[in-house]
Amino acid sequence: MEREFEPKLRQLVEHAYAHSAAVKAIFDQAGISPQDIQSIKDLEKIPITSKDRLAEMQQANPPFGGFLAVPSHTLKHIFLSPGPLYEPDAGDSPVMASVRTMLELADFQAGDIALNAFGYHLIPTGLALDKALQDLGVIVVPAGVGNAELQVKLLHDLKVSAYLGTPSWLMALLKKAEELGMQPREAFALKKALVSAEPLPPSLRAALTDTYGLKVTNAYGTAELGFLAYDQEGAMAMRLLETSIVQIADPESGKSVAPGEVGEVVVTTFNHAYPLIRLGTGDLAMHIDPKPGESRQSERAIILVGRVGDAVKVRGMFVHPNQLRFAMGQVAHVARFQGVVTRRENRDFFTLRLVLAQGDVDRAAITQGVMQAVQGACRVKPDAVEFVEALEEGAALVEDQRVWE
Repeated sequence: MEREFEPKLRQLVEHAYAHSAAVKAIFDQAGISPQDIQSIKDLEKIPITSKDRLAEMQQANPPFGGFLAVPSHTLKHIFLSPGPLYEPDAGDSPVMASVRTMLELADFQAGDIALNAFGYHLIPTGLALDKALQDLGVIVVPAGVGNAELQVKLLHDLKVSAYLGTPSWLMALLKKAEELGMQPREAFALKKALVSAEPLPPSLRAALTDTYGLKVTNAYGTAELGFLAYDQEGAMAMRLLETSIVQIADPESGKSVAPGEVGEVVVTTFNHAYPLIRLGTGDLAMHIDPKPGESRQSERAIILVGRVGDAVKVRGMFVHPNQLRFAMGQVAHVARFQGVVTRRENRDFFTLRLVLAQGDVDRAAITQGVMQAVQGACRVKPDAVEFVEALEEGAALVEDQRVWE
C-alpha cells in the first residue's frame, strides 16, 4: 500500500512546498527539498509539527500559520477547534474521505435515520458527518450536544436507527429513557452506533452491545485529520484507515518505532488546500504490525495508551492548561486553580479546584464566573467548583484521575 501512497505523497509535497509558506520554512530549516521526499520512509526527514506548535504558528501568522496553500476565496468553511486552531475547508477534503469510509464500515445505509449528536458549532465534526450521511442517503437528525430528554423523544418518535456521538452520551440517553419509564430495546428502533471523541471502556461497550443490542463501531480521529482508525470487535487494537498516512514515531527523534513499541501518532493528509505534513496528534499508541515491511496500512493497528503533552480530552474536547489560564484570567480573586477529570457513571466529571486570594469574597459569584469563563474558553462545562485552602506545589493544571474499567 505504501507504494500506492507514494505518487500522491510526491505531488502533495511539491504542491505544499510551492504554495505554503509554512511548509517551505519547515523544509528549508530542516535542510531538505521536495526531491528528498520520494517514499513514506523519507517522511522521517521532516520534523514533526505538534498541535501546540501549530497553534503557536497560527498566533504568530494568523489565521492559518502560513499553511494555507490555495487562494482564500476558494474556501467553503473556516472552523475553530480546541487549541485554538483555525481549520480551513475547501470542500471535498481527505477528512471527508475518511468520514465516508468510516460510515460505510459502520454499515450506515440509505434509508437509515441517524441522530447526529456531534457538535455543529464551530468544530467540523457535526457538519462533516452530516454531509457524508446525506451523500449516503441517510436521513439526518442534527441533534448536536445536550438536552437529553428531547433527544430521547427524537429517538422514540422518529424511529431513529443509527446514532453518532460520544459513547458516554449514548449511554446517558439510554439511561434517561429508562428513567422516563421506557425499555430502550423495545421503545427504540436503534440498531447501530458510531462513537468517537473519547475512550470506550470494555464495561461501557458491553452494556451497549449486550444490554441494549447495538452494533457499535468505535472510531479514533481528530478534527484536523478526520478518522484514522476504528474497532468493531471490542478489541484494544484499532485498525488503521488508508485515507491518510499514519506513522507511529518517537516524539523526539521523529523516527518510526518498531512494532510493539509506543510512539506518537503522526499523520500526513493528502490535503492540497491545508497540507498538514507530519502533524503530531499528541496521542501515544503502541504500533501493531502483523507483517513488518510487507503489510498494508489497513492491516496495521494501534493501541492508544495516553497523551504526549499535558492536554486532557474531556467529553470529547481537549482541555489545554493555557485555555484554563485564559479563562481564570477573566475572574477576580482566584490565586491558584486546577482542573480535575474523574469518571462517574460512564461520564467524564470535570471539577475545578480554586484557591482564593482572599477569603471574604462572594463565592457564588466566583463560581458562576469561573463556570462561564471555562465553558467559553474550553467548550466544556465544568460539573463542580471546589474551594480549597491550597494546592500541591507543581501540581498539574489539568489532572486526569479517570479509571477506565
